[in-house]
Amino acid sequence: MFFIRYSTFLLLPKNYLCTQINNMYMIEKSIKNSIETKQKVLKNKGLLKVIQDVANEMVSLFEHDGKVLFCGNGGSAADAQHLAAELSGRFYYDRPPLFAEALHVNTSYVTAVANDYSYDEIFARLVKAKGRKGDMLFALSTSGNSKNILKAIRVAKDQGMITVGLTGEAGGAMKDVCNYLINVPSNDTPRIQEAHILLGHIVCEIVESKLFPQS
Repeated sequence: MFFIRYSTFLLLPKNYLCTQINNMYMIEKSIKNSIETKQKVLKNKGLLKVIQDVANEMVSLFEHDGKVLFCGNGGSAADAQHLAAELSGRFYYDRPPLFAEALHVNTSYVTAVANDYSYDEIFARLVKAKGRKGDMLFALSTSGNSKNILKAIRVAKDQGMITVGLTGEAGGAMKDVCNYLINVPSNDTPRIQEAHILLGHIVCEIVESKLFPQS
């Protein structure tokens, strides 16, 4: 609760008090909604099984010298870069690096292709250049309808790659084109993104622990 001394209360303007109360309400509401979304994930055994299957696929491809390519726009690009770093760097402990890369990090490439071709092509061209049969494309889109993400998925499938979609409850067009769909049970973009990084971290932890078990 938000407490102030009564003597101080009398000196404060009403609009200040209203602002502080509204801010506290927003803080509590956002935290509660985030918790509720994660509780829905926890109760969805089918979704948990998909997450487990994705982690197992990732372990297998790394064992066979494969790679994981990540892609996303905006906040999802940040999450893509974050998760790639957890694998190519380290998660919990020191171990050999894993081949994981976010496809948006070369700004010269992204701006050139977006300018010379189309923004819809920025991920698909790199998937075509870097992806190989048995590799994984890990695509993030809260709506599931991002055109450049969908095009990258289709190219990846044509090349025999495993495709994973990390999205929101409805799944959008992504639900029809991915081998694995991890659709967070929410339609609220911030809550979806918060769950995405949680689930991505879980996958990274499983992969690290299975490939490099500690005694």
